[in-house]
Parts: sequence; C-alpha cells; structure tokens
Amino acid sequence: MGANGDGDPVDTQEAIMQATYRALCTHGYSSLTMQSIADEFDKTKGVIHYHYDTKQDLLVAFLEYLLDAFERDIAVDEQQDPGTRLEALIETLLFGPPERGEFDHWELTTAMLEIRSEAPHNPEFRRQLSHNYETVEAMVIAIVEDGIEQGVFRDVDAEEVATLLLTTINGARIYQVTLQRDDVAELTSASLEGIVRHWLRQPGGVGE
Repeated sequence: MGANGDGDPVDTQEAIMQATYRALCTHGYSSLTMQSIADEFDKTKGVIHYHYDTKQDLLVAFLEYLLDAFERDIAVDEQQDPGTRLEALIETLLFGPPERGEFDHWELTTAMLEIRSEAPHNPEFRRQLSHNYETVEAMVIAIVEDGIEQGVFRDVDAEEVATLLLTTINGARIYQVTLQRDDVAELTSASLEGIVRHWLRQPGGVGE
C-alpha cells in the first residue's frame, strides 16, 4: 500500500515496526493487538490498518524486519582467519554484536522466541524462520569449509558442525530468556570455544 499523506511511507512503516517491537516486548505475542501497537505509535490505529490490512499481515512483515536486522548484526569480518571468524560469529549469535546492534540482544531474542512459538501453526512464519536458519547455517558451513581448505580446521563434515553449533546456540538462548539464567550463554560460549580450539582446529595448523 502507498502513503496517505502521513509523511514518507518508508518512515511510517519503520515507525510501525518499532512500535510493534515495543508492544511485543511489553505484552507478548498472545496479548498483542493492533491497539497495543497503536498505543506505542504516534499516529492512529487507522494508519497501521492503511499499511497492513490485518494483524497477521503486519506480523509477517515484522518478522521479516526482525530477521533482516538480525542478519545485518551477525556479519563477520572476512579478512580474519577462519578460526577467529567462527569464534566471533558464535559470540555474536550468543551475545549480540560487539557494538550495539539495532535492538537490545536479549529483548530481540525474546521477541523472536515469541514468534517462533507460533511457527508450527503459521506457514509464513515457518518459511521466513527456515530461510533465516539456512542463511546462518550457510555462513557457518562456508567458514568451516574455508578453514579446512586453509589447513586451519580438521577435515570434518561442515554441515554437521553447523548443525551442532547452531542447535547448541539456539538452545542456550532459549534457556537463558525462558529461565532467566544469566550463566547459560557464558557456559555455552566456553564450551563451544573449547570445541573450536581443541577439536575443530587442526593441531599445529595454520593460525594455531
């Protein structure tokens, strides 16, 4: 849909996304309504409905917005050696970007968890979350394969390594936000660092 005289449509949609984020963090998915989003917005609920016919339409767009921000936040320095790149990616996935990203990391993790809980019943959510997982998985696989080629990592199955790392990281984030256990991510970080440095890295290899 287009603008309706309420200013730049891109700015308006950005404001709606930010309002949705605040409302979701405050109310949770089950209590989220168009009115609660409008309460976080400096315009009327009618403006939201102008851009998004239903709450479902809005939340599909919102999930895409969150995932785009997440993927920007986890970009890695391609100039670093594969071991350093992989460790940096693990730390970013667990704790957020070294410099503050677009959202508070744990608030974003909580918001994503709220939406993930609906994915089994929502094919569009599931499609977007699957794409996001595949994007991150491809990043890990590429780093591991690069490390094998350079002699930094052992000759392993890169896809299996990606599954191990991402399953562990996702589990740690879920436990941390649902149980309010501040130590879970730290312990997971230490464990995965050990896996990368003492199992994945080639003994005496490049960068060792």
